[in-house]
Amino acid sequence: MASQAEDQRSILSTVSVHPSSDTITKLVKRIRALTYRLLPVEVELNDITAATSSIITPEVVAAYAKAGGDFREAVPFCLLRARSTFLDEGSANPADYEESQCRATACEVLARRMVHRFPKDRLPSVMSGRFRWRTSDGGESASASALEVAIDGHCTIFLSSNEAQSVVNALWKGLWVQKNNEDERNDIDYIEYHHPPETGSGFWKHFNPDRLSVPRYQSIFRVVIWFVFLFIYQMTIQSPADATDPLHEFDGWEIALYTMAFAFLLQELIKAFKTYGLATNPLVLLSFWTIVSFTTYVLLLVAFGLRVFGTRLEDDDDDRAKLHFRSFQVLSCVGPLIWIRLLTVFEGYKVIGVLQVVVFRMLRESAIFFILLFIMAIGFAQALYALDTADGETNSTGFLVNSLLQALLMSPDYGDYMQPDPRFGYPFGLIIYYSWCFIVGIVLVNVLIALFGSAYSDVSDNATDEYLTFFAGKTVDLIRAPDHFVYQAPFNLIEIFLIAPWEYVIPYDSYVRLNRYAMTVLFFVPLTLIAVYESAIHGSGRLHNYFAEPIPEDEDDPKVINPTSDDPAGEITRVPFDELIKAFPDTTMTESAVILEKISSLRRQLEQLEKELKK
Repeated sequence: MASQAEDQRSILSTVSVHPSSDTITKLVKRIRALTYRLLPVEVELNDITAATSSIITPEVVAAYAKAGGDFREAVPFCLLRARSTFLDEGSANPADYEESQCRATACEVLARRMVHRFPKDRLPSVMSGRFRWRTSDGGESASASALEVAIDGHCTIFLSSNEAQSVVNALWKGLWVQKNNEDERNDIDYIEYHHPPETGSGFWKHFNPDRLSVPRYQSIFRVVIWFVFLFIYQMTIQSPADATDPLHEFDGWEIALYTMAFAFLLQELIKAFKTYGLATNPLVLLSFWTIVSFTTYVLLLVAFGLRVFGTRLEDDDDDRAKLHFRSFQVLSCVGPLIWIRLLTVFEGYKVIGVLQVVVFRMLRESAIFFILLFIMAIGFAQALYALDTADGETNSTGFLVNSLLQALLMSPDYGDYMQPDPRFGYPFGLIIYYSWCFIVGIVLVNVLIALFGSAYSDVSDNATDEYLTFFAGKTVDLIRAPDHFVYQAPFNLIEIFLIAPWEYVIPYDSYVRLNRYAMTVLFFVPLTLIAVYESAIHGSGRLHNYFAEPIPEDEDDPKVINPTSDDPAGEITRVPFDELIKAFPDTTMTESAVILEKISSLRRQLEQLEKELKK
């Protein structure tokens, strides 16, 4: 009875409990102890992840839920946190890596199964509640939620669940919004979005600057701004003769280009600074697109710096022309980086999203190749350089680097190494160069191909889960850094230099009104489009049904399982539903579990028969 009362209290609670960091740490340790008892030895991962697993049974899930006591809503978070600790242990102790991998997978599967047990009205609190824990040095960690920890840890099993995806989709569409609580825990809540009552009805009810923070609208707005940025870049470099003229002054296109580049760079820096304080794994900041973005903006600012330095020189100075020309060369190199960002336009489609995941995984796996390549290249370059300096002349450093790179790209040049002169100590230089070509072309390149093949197979075999994890990370990344007023670049310059300084001068309510007025003016066009889109969908039942997700029917509704019919031709429910399903096998149990259940049933019958015979 006490256990039932405890279960009922946890299910019907309407206020989330926020345990301290010490409590979370103790709960994580308790979950780890349970997992050691559950998996004392290594097992097959498929035996853990299978839907009919004989290890992660409903009874096991219930036991882990009870292990949380009064903090059951924190158990999924603690399971994901325990998963991270097991992975860290596996990396630190290779001898127990497989066992740690099994325990980490079990924790993730348990978190997924446990979230499935929570009522739908408690799901936002379970997924968004932020907790802290004690680090190894005794300090407190940054606050993080179960959804954020799962994204940082690339938990594909957890993030591909219906519960996690329902939260992600609600955030993406703006049905739920992130509420940043002003407290010392830096807590957040995912709450259902309601239109402010003072906004009226119809079109004006949806005309709200807060809707700019919705991830879907942020993504679309960023794509439009990037197309504008691409057009400005195209206009800047379309006339090389004018652009390389040392007497050519800054025109409107160049000013717009460099201003937008500066705004984009500021946006990325501020976002990285805010996210770094919240991320449980700082390496998540080093994503592929982050590296591409910073490289793009830095190159643009380098081109701008060369351009400015050139304008400070005299008109007839040769260095002015050189700096001007170098600035245009650097600016031209940015083209591939700007165009590759157009892939983000189509990443909402599964094919493109999976393609991005494959490329990211390949680049990460190639780190081993480049480490080996770098070490080998230093050794061979040093050997060839030493042979070159043996005759007292050192004038081929550039040639050495170029020849090594040519061999890496499968276009070796043996000509200079085959000449019988003392330049590279023939035949020793030729032997070393042959060895370099062999190692690069036969060994290292095949290692790279194997790594790429492994990365591709890992992702393609689990393409759907990988894409759902990628989509969840993209959605949360757009709202993770706390920002009450979203000014997309380049409009963030207006916020930083004209609006933000007033935060410390005027009352907060006045500051909020100032931001809302400014956002209404600056983003009038996108706000109008958003309001038209939302009002048209909600105002038209046909459009709403088209864009909305289908409402699932209650599978336990008597009207569904035993429907009545007014058709004079006959009835549907001639045989009750319960009678129909008696012929179905129990697919929630493994074959071995079914056999054991039947054996147990026979044993009970034999015991009962034995008692009857003794009478």
